Amino acid sequence: MIPFNKPYLHGKELAYIADAVSSGKIAGDGAYTKKCHDFFEQRFGFKKVLMTTSCTDALEMAAILLDIKPGDEIIAPSYTFVSTVNPFVLRGAKIVFADSYSDHPNIDPKQIEKLITPNTKAIVVVHYAGIACDMDVIMELANTNNIAVVEDAAQAIDGYYKGKPLGSIGTFGTFSFHETKNIIAGEGGLLAINDEQYIQRAEIIREKGTNRSSFFRGEVAKYGWADIGSSFLPSDIIAAYLYAQLESLDIIQARRKAIWQRYYDKLSIVFENSAIKLPKVPDYSTNNAHMFYLVCESLEQRTSLIQKLKDNGVHTVFHYLSLHSSEYYQEKYFGPELPNSDLFTDNLVRLPLFYELTDEQVDKICSELSKLVC
Repeated sequence: MIPFNKPYLHGKELAYIADAVSSGKIAGDGAYTKKCHDFFEQRFGFKKVLMTTSCTDALEMAAILLDIKPGDEIIAPSYTFVSTVNPFVLRGAKIVFADSYSDHPNIDPKQIEKLITPNTKAIVVVHYAGIACDMDVIMELANTNNIAVVEDAAQAIDGYYKGKPLGSIGTFGTFSFHETKNIIAGEGGLLAINDEQYIQRAEIIREKGTNRSSFFRGEVAKYGWADIGSSFLPSDIIAAYLYAQLESLDIIQARRKAIWQRYYDKLSIVFENSAIKLPKVPDYSTNNAHMFYLVCESLEQRTSLIQKLKDNGVHTVFHYLSLHSSEYYQEKYFGPELPNSDLFTDNLVRLPLFYELTDEQVDKICSELSKLVC
């Protein structure tokens, strides 16, 4: 069976973990955490980054930093993972769901514009499959209405919008290093802070609400409880694994992009006369090769395709379920129908894509797909 995903060990991860352990400090904000912070700030130009235990926690920090309260409204795509909105629900906000484009799962800015009210506090965008949302339009809407923008860039490391790193455009950017992502640490996340006014408070929130970071820098004589917060720091063991991956970012990305392109070149021929659609990459976005997916004609076709590929040794999976019609939120949702989000819910299927996927395996997957079309 060709798996859907396989976590990748590039070579130095175990050595760096052993080094972190031998240093005698494996709690948060150790030497490898600092190395990771420096990497992101230098390579992508983020004003300040803070590693977290997950992208979910990075989003929760963003919600706290924006002082989200009951009565606030948060605009977000319905076609996303629950982590995109859960942190804002925990703060008492109302989630106002927006639809996707008809030809791409990303949030449609035209839908955002219709949903803005005086209560709108933030717009949360998701760069689905590492493909950029149309950030110029979104930022213009946000700036005109004095609304913060949070970029859920969980899938978007090394992705760019018109030359700007994803996660660097909004008020905050959040990243994931879950084992299914391009660069991994098992679990783990990152908060990128692009507005300097939030940096000091972010450090306090991340350190259980204390000014402990300032204390260790010698800026205060003692530290204590200064704000609300939680324990958002990952172990330096996680950072050690991540740093080894970051050192190999270009190598990993080059292979993933080669796999993605091989899929696209072969399946463009396979589905040339088919209603099954391939991923779309807008001119304003790069492709970080996080995911290769197909959009089937119907739920029935997708279900059949997944089963037949499984019978022939290929593990494929569908993706998100529209959050506005989820068991938890459907009784709270009173907005319009979101047909595009529902279309991707029913029809999108993801193909295997991981560093060690061979050209021969890609060819086998494409061959099996061609048999299903013929």
